[in-house]
Amino acid sequence: MRIALGVSYRGQGYHGWQSQTDGQTVQDVLELALSQFAAQPVRTICAGRTDTGVHGLNQVVHFDTEIQREAASWVRGTNRYLPPDVAIQWCAFPGDDFHARFSAQGRRYSFLVLESVVRPAIEAGGVGWVFRPLDLEAMRAAASLLIGEHDFSSFRAAQCQAKSPIKTLRAIEITRRGAYWRFDFDASAFLHHMVRNIMGCLIAVGNGTRNLAWLAEVLAARNRAQAAPTFPADGLYFKGPYYEPKFAIPEHTAAMDWLP
Repeated sequence: MRIALGVSYRGQGYHGWQSQTDGQTVQDVLELALSQFAAQPVRTICAGRTDTGVHGLNQVVHFDTEIQREAASWVRGTNRYLPPDVAIQWCAFPGDDFHARFSAQGRRYSFLVLESVVRPAIEAGGVGWVFRPLDLEAMRAAASLLIGEHDFSSFRAAQCQAKSPIKTLRAIEITRRGAYWRFDFDASAFLHHMVRNIMGCLIAVGNGTRNLAWLAEVLAARNRAQAAPTFPADGLYFKGPYYEPKFAIPEHTAAMDWLP
């Protein structure tokens, strides 16, 4: 039986998603918990890897097992073995033709940023931080230049393993509530550090240190050295993938209501 799970986690305490020899990744603790509950080894495949410090709201994974359990049992039973900052949100049985990564039609991220002359304290690790005022219309204009299918090599990390830098960025929505900015990204897929590198450029345009012509040149250059520095991971949330309706994979978790 193929089982799909939605996992949420706070990324600060982990070295990203993908399993490592030190065992301090989200995949490591999830697979350990699943193996303890199932009383046999469990290996998972995820929809999209996240870096150190990046949070997950609805990371989707799948695995195959012969064990028969109800959906609620997989959720409650596995959560019993997980640390407080990682929790399974739902369980589904989408069928053997489902694949957490390859069946995804797109993926979404949100980035929260605090605009303040004083660094964050209570929300440290949960938001990015800028101390210069940001211009909403300038950033929206900059974001519009990136919408569509492009070669995003200028926003790609050197260690990116994607076969092609060409991706389709479907939407970037920018909103503000008080001192907090929210940037929502929707794309067919993302390159390694793509969101964080785009954020660095949007912030540079928003605070007036760069202009729209510069961003257009960065995109056309297809050269990472031309773009702004990578924005810190604090405040980046993987909202998860989305799939064809036939798989009945939930796209919403309670933590999404927590975001401002």
